[in-house]
Amino acid sequence: MLFHSSFRKELSRSFGATLVVLVTIVMTMILIRTLGQASLGSVNPSEVFLVMGFTVVGQLPTILTLSLFISVTSTLTRMYASSEMVVWFSSGQNLTAFLRPLLRFAAPILLVVGLLALVVWPWSNVQIRELRDRYQSRGDIERVAPGQFQESAGGQRVFFIDKFTAGSDTGRNIFISDVENQRESVTSAQSGSIQMIKDERFLMLNNGQRLQTELDTGATRVSEFVEYGVHVSDRTLGSSVSDSPRFKATPALVMEPTARNLSELSWRLGLLFAAANCVVIALAATRVNPRVGRSAGLIFALFVFATYYNLVNVGQSWIANGRVNFLVFMLALHGGIFLLALSWMMVRQGNWPSLRRRRGCAP
Repeated sequence: MLFHSSFRKELSRSFGATLVVLVTIVMTMILIRTLGQASLGSVNPSEVFLVMGFTVVGQLPTILTLSLFISVTSTLTRMYASSEMVVWFSSGQNLTAFLRPLLRFAAPILLVVGLLALVVWPWSNVQIRELRDRYQSRGDIERVAPGQFQESAGGQRVFFIDKFTAGSDTGRNIFISDVENQRESVTSAQSGSIQMIKDERFLMLNNGQRLQTELDTGATRVSEFVEYGVHVSDRTLGSSVSDSPRFKATPALVMEPTARNLSELSWRLGLLFAAANCVVIALAATRVNPRVGRSAGLIFALFVFATYYNLVNVGQSWIANGRVNFLVFMLALHGGIFLLALSWMMVRQGNWPSLRRRRGCAP
């Protein structure tokens, strides 16, 4: 049918262009944030793009929903502005007739949003956590970087090496700050090297001095040395075990319906329901006001999406705190918005306000 094919073709072009723009913006923002985390030592610099990729995949449900909403709104706005909607209305098509091609176009996108929110989102969170845990759990020597202060795996020792030779495991201008057994030690040396003594690794320092301070009494002792050995740990921290619902698969949330798990489930399902409701909202609310211009439709779409998204986040917090029931919130928010948008569309199609005015003017 010409009506359905032409409408879906224009929706496809608008959706593709919008998706490319939004993905580019989100990738740029996430790249900047990930580079900042890498500079602070939270992310391996060599895995920045890998972490960014998993983060973008986790944010795709929101990006796809917003792209769908904007594309539907912009397409309908253009059709109203160019009087194309008048032609379709004059040929016998009403407002609800647009709902069928809209849903046919949005169905694959809604399916992808559901899969991403229910399956890919927890998987991407787990992958990011494993990358960070693996980087944070490296040994003391592996943490050392020339010209940077680095904290040990246990958090009790700080290293600084001015210059480091990777092939020979030697360095110059070494600084070590250590806190152990209520005693703070500050050691500096001109050079040092890694040596194996009885199957254990030691950092052998040459030509330096050591300052020890008793934290209880404040007594200090300064000593100089020609050679001094510091045991460096090969122990790595285990992976952090977190019971956060963000890392749990959706079936696990359903099988264990605690308040926190249900709050996470409401957020994942909320992304899917919000995407479907945004299609109906766009059809019901989009119209052109010559005094405002076409940009009003885009501003309205962004405002509605931000409000809807914030309500989903607020509901997630309320469910986690036990302030509202899971089913009550889902029906009230998503069901209420769907009925409101559907009623709005029926009012526009029936043109009820104009009918009331006509009846009031009738003799």
